[in-house]
Amino acid sequence: MAIFGTAIPQAVLAQETPVTGGTLIWGHSETTQNLDIHQTGTASSSRVLQNVHSSLVTVDADLNVIPDLAESFEVSTDGLTYTFKLRPGVTFHNGAAMTSADVKYSFERCKDPATGAVNFEVFNNVASIDTPDDLTVVITMSSINAPFLSRLAENGAGAIMPVESGPTQGTNPMGAGPFKFVRYEVGTVVELARFDDYWNGPAFLDGVLAREITEPTTRLTGLRTGELHMINDIPLDRVSELQGDASLQVKTWFPLNFDFINMNHTYPPFQDARVRVAFDMIIDKEALMQGALWGQGATSPSASFPTGAAFNKSLVQRPQDIEGAKALLAEAGHPEGSLNIVFKATTNYPYHIETAQILVEWFRMAGVNLTIEQLTWADWLSQCWVDKDYQMTMMNFFTLWESDFLYYSVWNSKGAYNYRAINDPIIDQLTEQARITVDNAARADVYKQVQQQIWDQSHDIILWFRNGTIGAQPSVKGLDSVVHPNGSNLNFHKVWLAA
Repeated sequence: MAIFGTAIPQAVLAQETPVTGGTLIWGHSETTQNLDIHQTGTASSSRVLQNVHSSLVTVDADLNVIPDLAESFEVSTDGLTYTFKLRPGVTFHNGAAMTSADVKYSFERCKDPATGAVNFEVFNNVASIDTPDDLTVVITMSSINAPFLSRLAENGAGAIMPVESGPTQGTNPMGAGPFKFVRYEVGTVVELARFDDYWNGPAFLDGVLAREITEPTTRLTGLRTGELHMINDIPLDRVSELQGDASLQVKTWFPLNFDFINMNHTYPPFQDARVRVAFDMIIDKEALMQGALWGQGATSPSASFPTGAAFNKSLVQRPQDIEGAKALLAEAGHPEGSLNIVFKATTNYPYHIETAQILVEWFRMAGVNLTIEQLTWADWLSQCWVDKDYQMTMMNFFTLWESDFLYYSVWNSKGAYNYRAINDPIIDQLTEQARITVDNAARADVYKQVQQQIWDQSHDIILWFRNGTIGAQPSVKGLDSVVHPNGSNLNFHKVWLAA
């Protein structure tokens, strides 16, 4: 589970009575991309859409699956049939009542390859979706998929939208969440308004203005001047400064995301595991974390949630060994000075640029010429994510608390997030095996083997988990309710503004 800390006294929160009204102006650290919840693969979009959509099921603070738009659910003893009873009286933003037909439509749309959904594989072995009445959905599987409920707990796969609303979701996202979409000015602002008929009670805020401010100093200045009520991602070098400022609130938690360095497996040198391992050996992860993150995180050799049962505690980071890396590269046919690598990093994450700048000197010491190409977020998504036009890059992933979502999506050869073109039969077999392993402890052991294989082969270089931070004006109340248990998504249903 995520671990939260805050500077807001609990006793004070308990004494205050929420009031209705006001628009929260949020300095969003990233640019929203695709507004279609099925198609988007970015946390930036998910943070906004989390407030527009609701899922059939969700998770509690300990990441246990609990009902959301479903009032209850039941799994057959053979693990092949899921029966959901829907909440009566749930209304979509267009005024239509939610029925089982909407669930069937949403899930079949996500499964349909023509949709281009990033979570399509969640429904790969769904044999049928039946709707015996307006409030009952029966999903029959062709084979066991043990993580199925957990995967539905993420909005990307489990979000329910009105029948036939798919064609307009990208421009006018519509769901059954606490806020309805108003407008999007690309790269500037997303506006949401309270949905008074939300099934779990209307929000306190009249609305939310998510102003997209990717430059950290500008974002912080907006908070200090009062132009913004709240920002996420306090500049890493300013966190301690703000924590000592009594005029502002600071909320921190661990972890927000994991970061890793990616090597494109279609690029010939990186098809040799010796080269990938050598590159891992070049890096001092702790020194890099201190230099690029200002210590706002913790190094990790694994991408699994550090408090989760699947986290492989036996793994340790490879220590920096420049001479060993040089020898391994020479053995692989790359003597000193022969490798020229372009590292594409996005300015959307300034600490990625700082990471790349620190790496340049270490790689020079190992006889590798590393040059940096800085890309905007849109260009990074286009070149690295979509076209896979890169040699080496860096990225972070949010919300991947669920092991199937993490390891199948990111490292399986068919995974929607496998932009590095990794094709490891052992990982493919293990991630498929995990899906049919019903026992939780046994399934966790399978994922530990996956982590071992990723580490052994250095398919990616996993660096650290980063802390999450929010800065806010004193008038912003209910901050403890904002961060989703997955550590990334933000929900403003219970937030309010004091007069």
